[in-house]
Amino acid sequence: MIDKQKLIATVEEAIANTDAFIVDVTVGADNNITVALDSTTGVDLDACVDITRKIEAVFDRDVEDYSLEVGSAGLTAPFRVIGQYLKNIGNMIEVLTADGRKLRGVLKAVEPDCSAFTLAISRKVKEPGAKRPVVKEEDETIAVSNTKEVKYCIDFK
Repeated sequence: MIDKQKLIATVEEAIANTDAFIVDVTVGADNNITVALDSTTGVDLDACVDITRKIEAVFDRDVEDYSLEVGSAGLTAPFRVIGQYLKNIGNMIEVLTADGRKLRGVLKAVEPDCSAFTLAISRKVKEPGAKRPVVKEEDETIAVSNTKEVKYCIDFK
């Protein structure tokens, strides 16, 4: 079985002088290894190939056979690590809360320990005496522990 901690250390060493960060590393039962990365500037094919080569230099396939997939976390993948939150400050995100609410808004801030984040949500509000509702932006702070899923919002409008 592939040592997951050694694998993570190898990937961390491979990305040490870049803005890339690890989103997820999995080692399946049949030594199927998947490494998901992200970066503020994006993860390109050359970076994935470079990291793959560095992993293959440490883990000899002749000693223990494995399959390896190194790639980007993907635009529609749920956020898993603080780096994904920080990367998306100023972007539209979609949040599914633990109580089932679906919120869309601009990610404004993230707590340093990633325990919570602030979302600017546009809501229609009817002012007293007004004929029509107006759109107002309201900030809502949401604890990460109170979310089921947080992801980048793709809007095709």
